[in-house]
Amino acid sequence: MDEVDWAAMRHAYGSADKVPDLLRGLASSCPDERESALDGMYGAVHHQGDVYDSTLACIPFLFALITHPEVPDRGALVELLVSIGGGDADESFDGDDRKDEYDDGDEYGNDGAGAGDNYAMARAAIRAGAAVFAELIEDRDPEVRRAAPCALVRFLDEPARVLGLLGERMETEPDRRVRPALVEGLGLFARRHPAAAAPAVDSLVALSVAPGGPGERLAALGQLAGCAPERLPSDLAPTVIALLRARSQEPAEPEEPERPATDTLIGQLRVLRPADEEGSRLLRTLHSALGDRTADRIALLNGQLRSEAPADRCNAVWMSAGLFREWRASYEKPIALIGEQLDADDTRLREAAVHVLDGLFELAAPAADHLAAAVAARPESWVRHWEHGAPTLGDALKTLARTGDPRTVPPLLQLLKQPVVPYDLGRIVEYVGPAAAPLAPLLRTRLGDVPLDADTYDRAAPLLLALSALRHEAAVPEVLRLLPVVPDEVPDRSALVEAAVRTLGAFGPAAHEAIPALRDLLTSDCAATAAAALWSVEEDAKTVLPVLLRELTSERPRQRQAAAEALGRLGASAGAAVPALRGMAGTDDAGGGRVWERTAAACALWDITGAPEPILPVLRHAWHENPYTRGTIAACLSRMGRAATPAHDLLRTELGTTRRHLARSGGYGGGDILEDERLLRICRQALETG
Repeated sequence: MDEVDWAAMRHAYGSADKVPDLLRGLASSCPDERESALDGMYGAVHHQGDVYDSTLACIPFLFALITHPEVPDRGALVELLVSIGGGDADESFDGDDRKDEYDDGDEYGNDGAGAGDNYAMARAAIRAGAAVFAELIEDRDPEVRRAAPCALVRFLDEPARVLGLLGERMETEPDRRVRPALVEGLGLFARRHPAAAAPAVDSLVALSVAPGGPGERLAALGQLAGCAPERLPSDLAPTVIALLRARSQEPAEPEEPERPATDTLIGQLRVLRPADEEGSRLLRTLHSALGDRTADRIALLNGQLRSEAPADRCNAVWMSAGLFREWRASYEKPIALIGEQLDADDTRLREAAVHVLDGLFELAAPAADHLAAAVAARPESWVRHWEHGAPTLGDALKTLARTGDPRTVPPLLQLLKQPVVPYDLGRIVEYVGPAAAPLAPLLRTRLGDVPLDADTYDRAAPLLLALSALRHEAAVPEVLRLLPVVPDEVPDRSALVEAAVRTLGAFGPAAHEAIPALRDLLTSDCAATAAAALWSVEEDAKTVLPVLLRELTSERPRQRQAAAEALGRLGASAGAAVPALRGMAGTDDAGGGRVWERTAAACALWDITGAPEPILPVLRHAWHENPYTRGTIAACLSRMGRAATPAHDLLRTELGTTRRHLARSGGYGGGDILEDERLLRICRQALETG
């Protein structure tokens, strides 16, 4: 190892000269040292799945470590090798194609084709040593035996031998924690070798029925769902629920000695992992494979959420999050059952339930009664305090507010009277709607008390957002206070000014005393926003139109887009902007701007001219080019009424699509549910108006 020129190599954070220390740490007799070293491998040498020249240089030494029985934690090292070889990617993935994802390169030499070459070389190196995995499938360490099957399938290019090894080990493996990993290997084999998959599928079918243990049978059903869904039983949901309950009644495996918490990412993940990690994995595999079979997945969740075992219910709650985020369906029943978990004695279960409900916004309404009961029963939970930073709203109160439930108003009123207001209180007022009107006077007072210092924006922005949502016109003086006196050196000054200006615009003509301040801002960095607000206040096209025409040629894309959006609000009064907007939209064959600029310009052209023909092709193209534009486009189509009829196919297709338009594979995506539900609502409105 000392003969390698590590200093000439790189990893995610620069020179790889300390990598030998990490490799030695992986072989340490001290658990904390091993964990820190593994954390360093994932954090730098194999950062976020990247493969550097130093990663390649580590491969022979990792192979050496996993072949020495005296080295502890070798199962984790097998998993590291699998990840380096691209084993966390799709089963049909060919490592040589991965370079296409990295054409832009990075600052440490993973540039374009070079990055792709690294992945290809890593995969080739691990394939060259893959015979080791055939030996490890019979290793004395059960954690090694759990990691070996998938490594064997992914990297040993001898399908017949691999299938034979898996079958033989399946017959002799005594550890019920290892057998599901062998089942997973069979499923992976069937997906990677479809021409030779029949024997593996037949084995999975046989393993999915008695006399196998419930964990093993659940694993087989999950793999069948991914490689041969037609071989699944017709009564899938009842079968799975029965197996889950049988599994929860099995004698518990001896618990491993609890390791102390460490500062490593791996240590933190160990603390956060599910109480029943294997059950979570089995359920996640099945749900992922079922994909858009939402009826089956909902039935599974409903059954598991009624389980007597808190761990089963907790797993179901976490599994529901991906389903809700990725797919459209009627979720009233599972959401109501998740709400019932708020009454559980298990703290982890309650926290999981409120966390999942928090991301559902108005869809969480079936759980509102349980949320309201939790809020009423635990006033001490209304505020969440942090070691660093300002306090925030407690999860249950915030989640209830996001459903639009008026029962949040009394607690919010009490919190507004406290010396320190939760940082995010103002951001949830818009979800409560008109019922939050009693909060407005106190919100105004709190805004007037915000000091002008380094934290002004953080304190004022949520309050401004709330006052905008409530249209509390009496707060004009408090908003104006922020404009002329905010020092230039205050952090986020531009963002603060824009937020204040948008709030004045929301007040409309009632903000007439703000006209001089808004006019002063027409030559500032937020000129387009100021012009839009000024139009809302006094509707003087002679004043704002020249400003917006100027901003259409700004060097900043966001300013050009903001100007186009503001011109649309002027309607026919913005006729002079039509030629420039046509150029931005590309309707004059001049090319057009970026997708958001084209969309804003096309929508403005409709609002100004009322002519649908030039803009409908632009909107159609943007709809397909960037799904994030669909809410804006659907709103424009709704304003167009019958004139939008040629584009109604887009709306009908969207309403008939089961996958959420912003969803990413695996159910990831923060605010996707909120945006998607808004899109669906606007699509329906547009069809009704047309």
